[in-house]
Amino acid sequence: MTRDETILVVEDDAALARVITHNLAREGYRVLHAADGESGLRLACDERPDLVILDLMLPRLNGYEVLSALREAGLDVQVLVLTARGQEPDKVRGLMLGADQYVTKPVGLAELLARVDAALRRPRAARRAAESVPIEFGEVVVDLAARTVRRAGVEVRLTPREFDLLVFLAARPGRPFDRDTLLREVWGFGYEGTARTVDNFVRSLRLKLEPDPDAPVHLVTVHGVGYRFSP
Repeated sequence: MTRDETILVVEDDAALARVITHNLAREGYRVLHAADGESGLRLACDERPDLVILDLMLPRLNGYEVLSALREAGLDVQVLVLTARGQEPDKVRGLMLGADQYVTKPVGLAELLARVDAALRRPRAARRAAESVPIEFGEVVVDLAARTVRRAGVEVRLTPREFDLLVFLAARPGRPFDRDTLLREVWGFGYEGTARTVDNFVRSLRLKLEPDPDAPVHLVTVHGVGYRFSP
């Protein structure tokens, strides 16, 4: 069975990481692995996994620092802390920093897989609910589940990145975003584009979706900042 979810395992114990990643892959998940906290944080920001399995005792950045950075960055990702640190103060600190589950090693494989499934249950339900409701503005209807866009009933072909940029802005109406934020959120931390990249994609979306691309009413320029979406 192939699943839609991606799981990032941040674990420096190579043998344990192999066992976890192998069995998650057997369950159909797309699995990523990082052996230190710095690499784990970078992968989480670039790949936007659905779940992070996070050890606490990591080189370079410890798990608490990774968890804190993830939450400060606003990443809406489930975090399952998997650690040998089982004292109550450790658990309280992890949960207060934003962990969704705190599991103490050693843990049986069946229990770990069950906890992974439980952690992903809420985002699965939220995703299904969100995708069942199209985004509509003007003559445009965006079908999130099918990844299609129609204008006045006629399908408009967008590139995958155009679609992602449109959905990111349209899901946050009224909020201005600078170009660096849009590059980070839509293209990922590893992308080496410039502010001009964002401008070109917004211009393309305006040509395809705005009644008058030279006087846009939906993909609006916020002078001195970047862009915002107005429904």
